[in-house]
Amino acid sequence: MKIDLDRGLLLACAAILAVLPFVASGYVLFIVNLLMVYIVLALGLHIVLGETGQFALAHIAFYGIGIYTAGIINNAWHPNFLVSILVSAVVAGALGYVLGALAIRMRDIYLALSTFAFGEAMQWVFLNWVSVTNGSNGYRMSPAQFFGYELVSDIRAYPFVVLAAAAMLWLTVYLSRSQLGSAFRAVRESDVAAQAMGVNVNRVKRIAFMISAAYAGLAGGLFTTFSSFIHPDSLGFQATVLILIMIVVGGIGSVRGAIAGAVIFGLISELLRQVLSFQEIIYGVILIVFMMFLPKGLFSGRDARQPVAAGARRPSGTAPEAKEAGS
Repeated sequence: MKIDLDRGLLLACAAILAVLPFVASGYVLFIVNLLMVYIVLALGLHIVLGETGQFALAHIAFYGIGIYTAGIINNAWHPNFLVSILVSAVVAGALGYVLGALAIRMRDIYLALSTFAFGEAMQWVFLNWVSVTNGSNGYRMSPAQFFGYELVSDIRAYPFVVLAAAAMLWLTVYLSRSQLGSAFRAVRESDVAAQAMGVNVNRVKRIAFMISAAYAGLAGGLFTTFSSFIHPDSLGFQATVLILIMIVVGGIGSVRGAIAGAVIFGLISELLRQVLSFQEIIYGVILIVFMMFLPKGLFSGRDARQPVAAGARRPSGTAPEAKEAGS
């Protein structure tokens, strides 16, 4: 029944998204494009935080790296936009792997602080590397292209952004059900237990960081298909809080929660655009309320995957799957 309901919701959403370009204004399509980018961002953070349990706060930094990488490529060579977003994902993923290698021995608040420091350092780079990013004046990007077809409007970019978000959703579900996903969750529940099961914990963490960063870089590349300008101020602490609250309120460890959080808070952030000075206060109040009254979020991703207690009988196949993925 649950699977049928999920399929029904997916079909309904697909039908709405298919009809939307014919009935909606350009502004509505811009919002939907932005929500698709938020969904990809949230899915990436879901992998490292929800699936692997690594409290990393550098996601927006990789998003910014993706935006600037794709923008620079578009301005310099005007290639097919698929090239620019794939390069953005590869560059961000490589840096994510390096960050993961440096941070694998840190946990909890220490990991959060170190990755947050990386994010702040990258915003400093965006602001001060004027010869590349144009600094505080913001960076203007040429329109993305698809075999000579310029994506100069929201409606032109819309089908590509929606299809890319759908592909990343499919990939996320596939990873979650794979042996690598089993290794992610084993590390999330207990490093020691995962190690005892034969999981290469450090390798799994590095892979999680890399995949999460690649998602963020790809989301940045997608952003350049419908937006021609980026300012470093939009890649700061407030954006980090926004993405984090999407995951926490939606439900840590839940793909559906990541999507719901991205859509809900993507819309809220747009509604609060006229009161920027109050956004962080409002987000903080929402987060406190959820922590008090709904700590597992709108969807709980861990109910169906309870950790195996020490000495309890393990479901058949769990240990070999995790071991093979992490070895």
